[in-house]
Amino acid sequence: MSFEAKAWKETEGPFLKDFNEKEAIDSVNGALALRPQIEKVIDQIWDNGFDGIYFIGIGGTYASSMQVEVYMRGRSKLPVFVENAAEFLTTGNKRFTDKSVVIYSSVSGNTKEMVQLVDRVHEIGAKVFAFIDTPGTTLTAPDKQDYLIMYPKNEQLKFYMVANYLMYKNGEFPQYEAYNKEMEAHLAQVLVDVEKEADAWAYEYAKNKVAFLADHPDLPHYFIGSGNQYGATYSYAMCYWEEQMWIRTKSISCQEFFHGMQEIIVADTPVTLFMGEDKQRPLAERVARFLPKVCANYTVIDTKELELKGISEENRGSISHLVMHGVNNRVDAYMELFLRHPLSIRRYYRQFDY
Repeated sequence: MSFEAKAWKETEGPFLKDFNEKEAIDSVNGALALRPQIEKVIDQIWDNGFDGIYFIGIGGTYASSMQVEVYMRGRSKLPVFVENAAEFLTTGNKRFTDKSVVIYSSVSGNTKEMVQLVDRVHEIGAKVFAFIDTPGTTLTAPDKQDYLIMYPKNEQLKFYMVANYLMYKNGEFPQYEAYNKEMEAHLAQVLVDVEKEADAWAYEYAKNKVAFLADHPDLPHYFIGSGNQYGATYSYAMCYWEEQMWIRTKSISCQEFFHGMQEIIVADTPVTLFMGEDKQRPLAERVARFLPKVCANYTVIDTKELELKGISEENRGSISHLVMHGVNNRVDAYMELFLRHPLSIRRYYRQFDY
């Protein structure tokens, strides 16, 4: 008898691994549907007055905080700041008072630094506006927050929704209603289309990266980005490739690239440049012009190359980070396939108190 393992044969080529279109659409639309709740909370914060809005996080949530702060910095006169939770706990901030407001997001609802942060903020007498993904956790307790919205995922989108309404309240975003109408009509489908469009490219990218890694296990991969892409650069290198895939990386901003890193880029250095469409795009364009002169192992991921049907030209930059996240979702799926170990393996280290 002849046996052929056809039923168990590994799929070859891109196949939208781990992609659930309905779930993806429902997730984005679910976040967008939080707008009335977000507006109600911001109205209360606005009426009570504040001397500063502080987006504070740790790890990936710190990256999202950096994204929203840079988004507002060039558009608003509101006193908006970004802090790393661990730094705030050790260093503090003399500008932070009992009239300040902290906005943060937590997936687990139990992150050690965030629990300590909330306690410290309440000791000072300031207010806390929390987005929590997981019910019944430490940070959902009534004494841990003053304003709470429960909804899983999409913290980057939720933070931008907060930012947009704050700027609208401050008279800096007159197109607020038109903007939201456009996003609510198109954003979910756009991000699904991004993943579909990027899938075949991501398969080849991941396959090539893992092959290169096998031959150069000690050579770090360099990720570069700026503007609302720097949060993506920072978190993707650290939280995904290092934490989840155990690959050495380094992240750097486009503006700092020419003050050190350019000196060590050679022909085979693995480099990926994230290019978005916000105000700091010229910084990424400068890096993109330089890389071909010294490197033969670079990749440029440019959101401008994607269609984003239904999104007007003036609004594309405000979702560049979400578009890049969609592309990276496809890369992650295939990196896991080629690396041959589950991303959940990192949970082993969660048992240690470090």
